Amino acid sequence: MFKRKTKEKKIRTPRFQTFRDAYNVTKQVKPWIPFALIAIFLVTWIIGIGIGTTLGHPLYFAFIFLPLSFLTTLLFFTRQAGTAAYSSIEDQIGAGASVLMAIRKGWTTTPAVAVARNQDMVHRSVGRAGIVLTGEGSQSVNQMLNEERKKTERFAPGVPITLVTVGDGKGQVPIRKLQKHLQKLPKKLTAHQMRELRARLKAVGGLSMPIPKGPMPTRAPKAR
Repeated sequence: MFKRKTKEKKIRTPRFQTFRDAYNVTKQVKPWIPFALIAIFLVTWIIGIGIGTTLGHPLYFAFIFLPLSFLTTLLFFTRQAGTAAYSSIEDQIGAGASVLMAIRKGWTTTPAVAVARNQDMVHRSVGRAGIVLTGEGSQSVNQMLNEERKKTERFAPGVPITLVTVGDGKGQVPIRKLQKHLQKLPKKLTAHQMRELRARLKAVGGLSMPIPKGPMPTRAPKAR
C-alpha cells in the first residue's frame, strides 16, 4: 500500500508542476488571469443556480453546474495559457525551434541547421509532408533558407521541400500558428519513406542552440 501511494505521488507531481508553471507564465503575461478565472467560475455557477431557482430546484442545479463551472474555467485557462506561452518566447533566440519541437506526433525537428552571426537561423523538420525548412530572424534569413534548400536537395533529391519564415509580415507565419501550419501541410511521403528520409538526414545533424525555457502548448491555440 505504501509503495502504491508513493508511485501515485510521483505520477501526479509532474502534472501539478506543469500546471503550476503554465499558470505562472500566464500570470506574468496576463496579470488579470486569476480574477478572470474566478469570475468565469462564479458566473457559470450563478447562471446554473439561477436556472435551478426558476425551475424550483436550486440545490440540484447548483450541484450539476459545479463541475461544469470547473470545466468552463479550465477551458478558458488552457487557451489563455497557450497564447501566453507563445507571447513569452516571441523575439527570443530559438523560439521557432521551441515551438516546432513541441509538436508531439508526426514531425522530427533538428534545430539550427544553419546559423548566421546576426543570430538568424534555419531549422529542419521532417514529416509526411517532406522537409520543412523554417527560418527566423531578419529579412536576410530568406537567403539562408534558399542556401539550405540547395544543400538539403543534395542529401535528399526528389523530396518535397517547403520553406517557412516565422514572423507577422506578409507571406510569413506567426509563431503562434507555426505548429498548425506544419500539421496542415499535405502528406506526400509514406511512413516508410519518411523513416528512410530521417535516417538519411540524421548524419547531416545540426548545431546546438539555446532553446527558450518554459511550458509550451502541445497544440497550437486558435488565432486571436
